[in-house]
Amino acid sequence: MVQISRRRLLQKAGATAIAATGIAGCLGQGGASLDSVTVAYVPIYPNMQHFVMQEEGYYDELSVDVTVERFSNGPSLVKAFASGDIDVAIGGVTPAMVLVDRGANATVLTANGRNAFKVMATTDIADLYGQVGSDTFEQFEAESGRKMRFGAPPDGSVPDVVLRYWIERDLGVGDFDTVVTKSKINPARSVQTIQAGDIDATMIMEPFATIIGRDERFTELEWSGSIFPGHPMTGLFVNQRVLEATEVAQSLVDAHIRATQFVNAKPNTAAAHAASVIGSGVSVELAEAAMQSRAADFISDPRQIVDQTETMSEYVAEVGNIDEAVESDELFAFEPYESVRE
Repeated sequence: MVQISRRRLLQKAGATAIAATGIAGCLGQGGASLDSVTVAYVPIYPNMQHFVMQEEGYYDELSVDVTVERFSNGPSLVKAFASGDIDVAIGGVTPAMVLVDRGANATVLTANGRNAFKVMATTDIADLYGQVGSDTFEQFEAESGRKMRFGAPPDGSVPDVVLRYWIERDLGVGDFDTVVTKSKINPARSVQTIQAGDIDATMIMEPFATIIGRDERFTELEWSGSIFPGHPMTGLFVNQRVLEATEVAQSLVDAHIRATQFVNAKPNTAAAHAASVIGSGVSVELAEAAMQSRAADFISDPRQIVDQTETMSEYVAEVGNIDEAVESDELFAFEPYESVRE
C-alpha cells in the first residue's frame, strides 16, 4: 500500500487545503507569467549574496519589478511568506522545512552558505573543554552548581538545531535541556549578553563571532563545520508562482550565482555592501575581518547541501519541530540552477 504523507496530500489538494491549515494567501497560485515579485530578507551576515544583489543592482536587471522588504527576524519572515505577502525569501533552510511541513509551497533554488557558526565561550570553559572534552558540561555543573548557560536564536532556527545536534549527537552527552540552560537571544544581542556575563557560551554567526573573539575573556570553543560538516545555513526559496515562472526563477538563480562569484572575487567590496545594509554597528572593518573566518563560506549550488539538509531534516523531525522529515524532492528544485549553469 502506498503511503502518502500529510504534506503530499496538502500539496496535491492545492490552495484550498493550504488555507485550511491556516496558511492562506497566494502560495501555489498564479500562472507562468509574473510582472512583479517581493523579495524578503533578514539582515544577517550569512545572507551575503542578497547584499551584493541589492547594492550591485542585480535585482534591477530582472525582467520583473522587484520590491525588497527587510524583516527583523526569521519567524516574521516565515509568517509573511506563509501568508503570501512575499514571493522570494533569503532565509534559513530549517524555516523552509517548516513551511513545507505545513503544506506550503516553499522551494529552495540556491544555497547561500554552509558551516556558518562558531561556539564562542569563556576562556575558562574553553580551557576545560580542551582538557576533558565532552565531560565539560558535567564538570562545569559540578563545580558551579548550575548548568552551562547557552545563548542562541529561537527554537527551530538553524543555529538552534546545530547547537542541539552538537550536544546530543556529536558529543552524545544527553538530552539538550538536561545538559545546558538555553536563553533565546537575537544574534545582534549575543555580544552584549555574553560580555555582561548573562550567558557562558553561544552558537553564533559572523560577524558577531569575530567581535566576541576580540575580547580576551572569550574564545572559540568549536566550529559548526567540525560539528556537522557542510551543514546548510540560509538559502533562496520561492513560492509556487515564482517557480512556475521559469524565466524569473532562472534569472534569480543567475543573479545569485553572480553574487557568489562577486563575493569570492571582491570580498572586501562585498563586506562593505553587507555593512551598509545590515547597519546595527556592523562596520566595514568588522565585515571585512569576518570574511577571513572559516564560518564565512558562501556558495550557490543547492546540491552541495542536499545530503546535509536531509540529515538535518531527520533530526528536526525527531526533536518535534516538524512532523516528519522533508525529502529533498519536496524542498529543492534543481532545474533552475542546472539550466543556468549549462
